[in-house]
Amino acid sequence: MFTRTQIHFTVAIDFTASNGNPSQSTSLHYMNPYQMNAYAMALKAVGEIIQDYDSDKMFPALGFGAKLPPDGRVSHEFPLNGNIENPYCNGMEGILEAYHQSLKTVQLYGPTNFAPIVNHVARYAAAVQDGSQYFVLLIITDGVISDMAQTKEAIVNAAKLPMSIIIVGVGQAEFDAMVELDGDDIRISSRGKLAERDIVQFVPFRDYMDRTGNHVLSMARLAKDVLAEIPDQLILYMKSRGIKPCSLPPAYSPDHDHAQTTPI
Repeated sequence: MFTRTQIHFTVAIDFTASNGNPSQSTSLHYMNPYQMNAYAMALKAVGEIIQDYDSDKMFPALGFGAKLPPDGRVSHEFPLNGNIENPYCNGMEGILEAYHQSLKTVQLYGPTNFAPIVNHVARYAAAVQDGSQYFVLLIITDGVISDMAQTKEAIVNAAKLPMSIIIVGVGQAEFDAMVELDGDDIRISSRGKLAERDIVQFVPFRDYMDRTGNHVLSMARLAKDVLAEIPDQLILYMKSRGIKPCSLPPAYSPDHDHAQTTPI
């Protein structure tokens, strides 16, 4: 079976109270009119790297861990643009705009549950397992997690699907739980079941910042580390399912929208 793969990125942002009150300068979500906060900086830096791999540049962008208006219910998978029917944002600028809008309307809360957002993307990946599409979930978080056992189970289940997870840690936390989820040293397991393959890549964003925390020092190194494991993860999935890459470009026709597919 030969196929050509289209890559889809979903962005998920941590809106839990452990990030600090957005109106205070100590918060990772601080709404500073003069410079980008830690989340916006990470989103822009990492987003500009990944958007080149997504053919249509339209990204579902979700938040988790906040109380939503008008009734204050807590949600672990809400659209940043407020549109449940169409959570897509146009490029990184669109996501940043929706992110800033969300900060003004939602209340940071908790707990920090990753499993709902992993399962959210896994549902889409489960529907297309022929190798024509591959899903990458980018989670930007301060690293505090409340549902470790459920998240491990969600990742073990997702490891059988055409998907990968990139976790970018912002702030100065220890990130031990994120390193554990990464599974580079010890393959992640749940209820005695090992993940079929390693699908998580964790990157602490502070490692790429200057001492003031205001500038990304090395975009090239960040790009390399963020994307380091995705190609191998994708190839491993394809090989395990006996799917071979499409080696020939499709025949040109005036009606053919060549932007719809991303060859790997």
